[in-house]
Amino acid sequence: MTPEIDFPITPGTLSAGEIRTLVGTDEPVIVEIGANRGQTTAAMLEAMPGAAIYAFEPDPRAIAKFRNAIQENPRVRLFECAIGAVNGTVTFHQSSGVEHKVGYSQGWDQSGSIRRPNRHLRMYPWVKFEKQIEVPITTLDTWSEQHSLTAVDFIWADVQGAESDLIEGAARLLRSVRYFYTEYSNEECYEGQATLGQLADMLKDFDLVTRYPLDALFKRRSL
Repeated sequence: MTPEIDFPITPGTLSAGEIRTLVGTDEPVIVEIGANRGQTTAAMLEAMPGAAIYAFEPDPRAIAKFRNAIQENPRVRLFECAIGAVNGTVTFHQSSGVEHKVGYSQGWDQSGSIRRPNRHLRMYPWVKFEKQIEVPITTLDTWSEQHSLTAVDFIWADVQGAESDLIEGAARLLRSVRYFYTEYSNEECYEGQATLGQLADMLKDFDLVTRYPLDALFKRRSL
């Protein structure tokens, strides 16, 4: 078993402005996986108005909100599917529930996953997983080959426990990715979720450069 990674924790999260500083351009190629309602998409567009953003979201509820928020922007392409280690269809565990304290009183749609919830149920008991739907799924390698995408400046990933699936299905594309930013948990919030140490082992060509309480930034070693 991979031991817990010993790396100092930086408070907060990575901002869109900090991403701009990292990539060094207003026109980066960004792959955003788990785009939800487009909140991060909008922030990145504001910080990098020339960015080309390829966004992925499998939950129909969030897709509708995304399309309302990011209206016909030529810099953004939304793909209505999950990203993982296989191509085809997959069971998606939709999240729901109401928690006024987090300012999301109309139903929580930010914790859905292709992996079955585990400790998440105890850690956040107000989040419910009462419905499963079938959604399309593809690997990043298959998708990038279909769209002739050969280089990516930044991957932003919020896949709720399916981080190892994403990495497994992106072995080829990751060779041309400069920065990889992902949510992580060492608590197995979802069944079979990889720890940060295990993710670092999978990202053999990357170095962990910043660890946040819930997210981690990796940089390609050859940069």
